[in-house]
Amino acid sequence: MNANPILLQKKYSRIVARFAEKANISLNDALYVFYHSTLYVLISEGVSDMHCMSDEYLADDLYMEYEAGK
Repeated sequence: MNANPILLQKKYSRIVARFAEKANISLNDALYVFYHSTLYVLISEGVSDMHCMSDEYLADDLYMEYEAGK
């Protein structure tokens, strides 16, 4: 299932903001990490309805991916 593109953009911004706080990095750096992550690919392609999961859960998932990639 694909979500409305406008709603996805809002979801992305909330995920990035929460992730930036967790990782203690700038929003610009967080945005770069997000758009180069596996999570972004899964959400944008509508895999497993990832966009339906909570912002907090997705920010945690992005943080784990970020820490694993260090």
